[in-house]
Amino acid sequence: MADRLEVLLERFSVRAQMFHAGTLCGINDLAPEGDTGQLHLVKRGAVSVSHRGAEELRITSPSLLLYPRPLAHRFVMDMKEGAELTCADLRFEGGSANPVAATLPAFVCLPLEQLKGSGDVLALIFEEAFEERCGRRALLDRLFEVVLIQILRHLMDSGQTQVGMLAGLAHPRLRLAMVAMHERPAEDWSLERLATIAGMSRSVFANAFRETVGCTPGVYLQRWRVALVQQALRQGRSLKLIADEVGYGSESALSRSFKATCGLSPREWKQAQEPRR
Repeated sequence: MADRLEVLLERFSVRAQMFHAGTLCGINDLAPEGDTGQLHLVKRGAVSVSHRGAEELRITSPSLLLYPRPLAHRFVMDMKEGAELTCADLRFEGGSANPVAATLPAFVCLPLEQLKGSGDVLALIFEEAFEERCGRRALLDRLFEVVLIQILRHLMDSGQTQVGMLAGLAHPRLRLAMVAMHERPAEDWSLERLATIAGMSRSVFANAFRETVGCTPGVYLQRWRVALVQQALRQGRSLKLIADEVGYGSESALSRSFKATCGLSPREWKQAQEPRR
């Protein structure tokens, strides 16, 4: 079976950076800087969570809270007892436009006991987080990244991804076609070829793809190619070198597709990404 996550995480990486380990008490406002997400692991204690005045969520058992994109949130704990947490910033390559970050819900809350196969990793995280050992921070950063992969697995396997890329990758047949597009974006993927890879008829495949992923296979492939172009532009590569790699016969064809998807030409998009002085 094709690995649903391998190509995604190889092409569009995510890096975690632990920024807190210990007890929090009272009111704590967290506002991620820039285009950064966050992952919080609650080891012990009660936490009330709110977002921009929305109804509070009460957490009373060990849980995780995932914010794949920037979202200000408030934690309220008992002033005396507090709660033990360890937290990390998440930096997806490409920020909120990262294909993985973009398809996830704005906020995920999950009891740790539901994250199958993560017991040893979580135990090691909490052991390292509350001890002062050499290499502690570097180890925790990598372990947070492992937990994120386990969260992605859980969301797909449990059917908690309703519509979008992860929902498609959770589908037993559609994911075969999607992985093929991810692995070989430069190929001339017709609807018939993709349907054959998925083991479905042309019409059934087209309808299932649209209902599950939220767009046609052609639009999805175009968006995937444009995401790869954006990545290459951030790396300073030229359009001439990129065009063939992502399935466009010329720089002008690439530019037309890019603008149709983003509303900006590749040059305009790249200028918009540059820090303002």
